[in-house]
Amino acid sequence: MKPTSSLQDTFCRRLKQARLAKGLSQKGLGIAAGIEEFSASARINRYELGVHKPDLLTLQLLAQVLEVPAAYFLAEDDRLAAMILAFPAGLNSGAQ
Repeated sequence: MKPTSSLQDTFCRRLKQARLAKGLSQKGLGIAAGIEEFSASARINRYELGVHKPDLLTLQLLAQVLEVPAAYFLAEDDRLAAMILAFPAGLNSGAQ
């Protein structure tokens, strides 16, 4: 398995899990992240299926809505992802 396809699969799985954990529909997540209502559901669906990849700004907006660090979606393994989620969000807020 190629690392990039594995990372893409991981991103897709984590995005869907985080969305479901928040109780959001694909359309609801898309709209909350600033995606046009007409295409919100389809775009989130394509992200979850790996058909398309969100750009960095969109990834940050999705993470913000889902209340997880953007790095969570890109962590190479599940242990690292769990550590990212456990890291206190406000700890580095004053860092420059």
